[in-house]
Formats: sequence, structure tokens, C-alpha cells
Amino acid sequence: MASSNGSQQPHSPKTLTDNFGAPVGDNQNSLTAGAGGPTLLADHHLIEKLAHFNRERVPERIVHAKGGGAFGYFEVTSDVSEYTCAAFLNGVGKRTEMLARFSTVAGEHGYADTDRDPRGFAVKFYTEEGNYDIVGNNTPIFFIRDAIKFPDFIHSQKRHPQSGLRDANRIWDFWSLSPESLHQVTYLMGDRGIPLGWQYMNGYGSHTFSWTNREGKTVWVKYHFKAELGVKNMTREEAQRLAGADPDFHRRGLFDLIDGGDVASWKLFVQIMPLEDAATYRFDPFDVTKTWSHKDYPLIEVGRMVLNRNPENYHADIEQAAFAPSTIVRGVGFSPDKMLQGRLFAYADAHRYRIGTNYAALPVNRPHATQAANYMRDGQMRFDANGGSADNYEPNSFGGPVQDKRYEEPSYTIMDSRTGRFEQKSDRNDDYVQAGDLYRLMKADEQDRLVDTIVAAMGGVRRDVQLRAVGNFGKCDAIFGERLARGLELTELLPPSAAVR
Repeated sequence: MASSNGSQQPHSPKTLTDNFGAPVGDNQNSLTAGAGGPTLLADHHLIEKLAHFNRERVPERIVHAKGGGAFGYFEVTSDVSEYTCAAFLNGVGKRTEMLARFSTVAGEHGYADTDRDPRGFAVKFYTEEGNYDIVGNNTPIFFIRDAIKFPDFIHSQKRHPQSGLRDANRIWDFWSLSPESLHQVTYLMGDRGIPLGWQYMNGYGSHTFSWTNREGKTVWVKYHFKAELGVKNMTREEAQRLAGADPDFHRRGLFDLIDGGDVASWKLFVQIMPLEDAATYRFDPFDVTKTWSHKDYPLIEVGRMVLNRNPENYHADIEQAAFAPSTIVRGVGFSPDKMLQGRLFAYADAHRYRIGTNYAALPVNRPHATQAANYMRDGQMRFDANGGSADNYEPNSFGGPVQDKRYEEPSYTIMDSRTGRFEQKSDRNDDYVQAGDLYRLMKADEQDRLVDTIVAAMGGVRRDVQLRAVGNFGKCDAIFGERLARGLELTELLPPSAAVR
């Protein structure tokens, strides 16, 4: 119907349209040559629907493929300005919008949530000085300490090139040949290996980062998110049952919790290490397979993370969410942690491949309180003004954005400035001490379950791999190793008195 000025009235907002806004007259029947004839290529609406459907799924993440998340806020509860000038931490009571995503590591999209696997714990703060991402796990350590080993590690956890099946021989072979993994494997095989839900697990930045205050003083820092609902876990038997009954158990649990009006929340604490302590601390503080003792560096409260809003659209809000440890703000920096250094490149590059060159401009990834101002232009799916008519180089004489020295990252002295391919190995990198400490820290019943879990996990593994893996555990704790050897009937590793029992 035409309006009084002769223009055409817009169609109803409830009218179905194609991607370019044109109303669709029939969405039930394809265009054909007669009632029984073949479908015509001229049915542009059909072609558009099918072509779009073929492209609905972006490539899944290589790791952390399956997950879920929610939005909320972070509130500062303690003054930490003596350690960092990060704006979002500069006042008790200050709130910052945020997004969190949780995930399993090795499994694909269709995998069960209850698989025994570390859980990704990624948070995005939409701060007034840009976005800040902490991309960690529900464990304070990791399997390897150098990023050059990461592709091999993940390949060992993924599917066999021939069978297309996950293979315990490959998993345990890599772990047994990499003693640095012992600490994480002991943690993973213990009671905290399968959380009851994402809201019932702690989160960690895992790596060592740096904080710098307004006076330019820098300290080393580790992040600890403590679940306010408490740490709760499930047994191997419960996990196996739920894998069949509800493979989306963790995603459903968080969504239903928030949908029912409750919240998931964590207290954020940090450990602070003076810069000069790094050279003499008994463990290498930049080795992600190691923790810092809480007695040496006690937890300091920072604030509270609250998730209270579910995504409106899973694909737009969670699947397209891109987290990278390279996304930082003033007052936060990195460390010489070799695993972290590799992730600084790999994560952002994965997003460029998976989502596209302009992934940072997507609504879920772009900053909320500030606006990106740079000379990045063009690329696939550039859906904003692309800088308009402004020049795309710097420096220029036409009023474009310029650098600000106030935001320059702080420098620090590296202990050894020579370049080379150095193994991160010294008397401070003993791969057996902390795994043994973790075992001895467990109560007797926890130790029993740990031994039972490892024996079950290695039950079908080749004997030479079993011998190597159990030999490593024996170096962590002799009794631990003996119990595993007895459970797997590895008499070669048992002392003579134990072998005849």
C-alpha cells in the first residue's frame, strides 16, 4: 500500500525476508517447472538458504571446542592499587561487565561434558581502557612448559590418524615421555578431575603474569578464582552414566542455574611475588607445570565475579567469543613463561583463522566502554564503516589516532639475555617433587581413588608404556608408584617383598 506521499509503505516487521531485506512470498515450496517438475536454479531464496546452511558452522576450535558460558560483572572488593594501575581494579565497589566461557580441552563439539579432561576457564573484562582476557583452566598447572611441544601434546590426546579413535596408548605414551606432565596428570586423575558443574570448580590463570602500578613498580602475579558455591566433583562412574544420560550436563547446569534466577560466582585472589624473588625461588616461577606455595606467597583478595545473564544467542555470544592472553590493558603484562609466550600468538591467530580477520569487531568481542581507533582496514566480512574516508597509515598529518607513551608496557630484565634453544630445566624444575607433594597432600580415600583412576585409565595400555609411566610416578612417591605397579601387575617395578604378596 502506498503512503500519502506516494512512497511504498515498509512491510510488516513480522514479514519473513531474505538476507537483504526483501519480503519472501513462499518459504514452504521450492520454485519448480510445473507441479511435478524439477526445481529451478532461479529459486534464489532456496539457493540462499541452502548455501547459508552449508556455512552456518564456523570451524570448531582445535582445543576447547565444546563449552558454554554466561555474562555478568566483576566487582572489586579489595584495594590492589599498590600492585597495579589497571583501571578496572582501581576502586573498591567498582563493577566491570564481563563474559566467561568454560569448556573441555580435547573433545570435539559432540563430546560429553563429563569427560575426564581439564576445563577451560576464560574470562573477558569489558574495561574502560579496553578488553582484558584471562585465559586459563580449572587447574593451576599444565602438562608442558614450552609451546613448541603443544601441537604434539594435543595430537597425542586427539584421534589416531588411522582409526579415528582416541587411543590411551598415545595419551600415556606422551605423558610417560614427558615427566613435566606428572603434576598435571596427578591433579587430573584425582578427585578434581571431573567437576560436578562449571559453577563448582575453581579457575586459574595458570601462567605467571606481571602487574605494574602507577609508580612503575612491577610484580609477578598468579590468578586464582575460587568458586563461592564450593568445589564439588563427580566420580568416574557418575561421569560415565551422565555421558550417556545427558552429554550436555555442564552446559545445561549453568544455563538452568541462571535461568532460574540464581548466579554462579567466584572470588578472585592473586599471589604476588616481588620481581627480584624470581631469580632465587626454589621453583622456576615461569614454569607453568609448577605452583607457588601459598605459604610463601599467600592469597590476596581482589574481587568477585558474578555470572547472572545467559546468552541471547549461543552462536553470536559464545561460539564467536574470542579469548586471547594477548588481550591486555594498562597495568597488566606478561612474563618469560615459555608456554604463555607461545599462546600470545597462537590464540589470536586461531581466531583469525576460525572466525575471520575482523573477529575483534564482532559485538561479543569488541570493547564496550571504548572504541577501537587504529589503522586496521579491509579483510573479509568488514561489516562496519571500515574507517570511512580517514587515512589508513600512521603517522599522518590529518588528525588520526596517535600513540600515548602512558600506556607503554613496562620493561624488565631477563636473567639470561642470550638467544638460543634452551631447555627450561634446572634444579628448580624438578618434575617429580610437586606431583609427589600433591599425592601426599591427599587424604587416604582420595589417594585410593587416584590410584584406582590411573589403573583403570592405563588398563589397556601397552606394557612398555605402563612401565615407563608408573616408573615416573614412583619417582614422585615410592608408595604411589608401588600401588600403581601392583594394580597393573607390573612385577618388575615392585620390590621383592611386595612382588610375592
